[in-house]
Amino acid sequence: MITLVERVLPARLGTGFRWLLASSWLTNLGDGVAAAAGPLLIATLTSDPLLISLSALVGWAPPLLFGLYAGVLSDRYNRRRIVLVANTVRAVVLAALVALMVTGTVTVATALVALTLRSIAEVFADNATATLTPMMVGKDDLVIANARLGTGFITLNQLAGPPIGAALFGLGLTWPFAAQLLLVVAAIVLVSRITLPPHGRQADDPVMPDTVRELVAGFSWTIQHAAVRTLALTILIFNFTFGAAWSVLVLYTQEQLGLGAMGFGLMTTIGGIGGLIGTGLYGAITRRVSLGALMRIGLIIETFTHLGLALTHSPWVAGSIFLAFGAHAFIWGTTSVTVRQRAVPRELQGRVGSVNTVCVYAGLVVGSLIGGVLATRFGVAAPFWFAFAGSAVFVVLLWRQLMLIAHDD
Repeated sequence: MITLVERVLPARLGTGFRWLLASSWLTNLGDGVAAAAGPLLIATLTSDPLLISLSALVGWAPPLLFGLYAGVLSDRYNRRRIVLVANTVRAVVLAALVALMVTGTVTVATALVALTLRSIAEVFADNATATLTPMMVGKDDLVIANARLGTGFITLNQLAGPPIGAALFGLGLTWPFAAQLLLVVAAIVLVSRITLPPHGRQADDPVMPDTVRELVAGFSWTIQHAAVRTLALTILIFNFTFGAAWSVLVLYTQEQLGLGAMGFGLMTTIGGIGGLIGTGLYGAITRRVSLGALMRIGLIIETFTHLGLALTHSPWVAGSIFLAFGAHAFIWGTTSVTVRQRAVPRELQGRVGSVNTVCVYAGLVVGSLIGGVLATRFGVAAPFWFAFAGSAVFVVLLWRQLMLIAHDD
């Protein structure tokens, strides 16, 4: 048993990282539970499609609106304290929502407000949490540390959380939100045990905070650093194409694959299983393949994923593609986080990370709009053809630049 624990979570990563990992896994499970329970709650309270769609909007809008400011605060103040405060706010909001449901006074408006506030608090907690790993783990161990964090996201947030949330919701409206509340409280206790080196603005610092200047500094550093600039640009561009295709995935699985209402859940589950395969292979792959080469290979895989899905009508072929894509998504995502953490100075981790977050969500939002228009006019396969063509062009244009992200210092 000791040998197994050492292999999965080496002692050299430190006790602090173990507390952080446990906290991350708990919050990921809670977020996965909420991912299913939130829309179900709104759908129970109203049949208005617009109001139901807002339950999705409150999930992706806060990172766009508050992500940059969250990055500034993470670099300005004590990051551990930010995580604790943000998660405490999240716990208070969840407690209030549970109280409203228990007393039978919850409405669509109050539920949407609560879900929005919870999502906003999550933005600040996630940004600050992402800066903690490079403070506790050496650069050479960031690959394995991020792989372990990513494993928790895939298994708990994407695979286990949503079905647990749906099952708890079937027992009663309050159960999934009460469960998330308990998980968040446990995560707060774990993070409170972490000790960090000095960082952020000191209490006696006479310099007044300048948010605009600090934001500009984060953007400027990102633009001037070849590796991180290439990484941010790649994430932005490929989320245009990814967002276009994945925005109509529900319709694609029903109309082109003929799988009915359950098809979407089946394919996303297969993708999650692929992610688990990626976690098992990641260590061996990174020992043999450079990070820059990994990024090139990954984007080629993503490009041909879109082509394969555009061409096939077979659920079996599509399932195989989703399995491979799930492994790619984990490997590429973990590599991109590691590259950024290795390159970015400690005092800029929050702001540069927030630039990356904005690129992620901006790409997804614009891409989803493109996908919706294409699917409406030309059918559900059209967004996948667009994604393939766009990805192919961008791979060619970025090919030489992609090797820059192997930068280690």
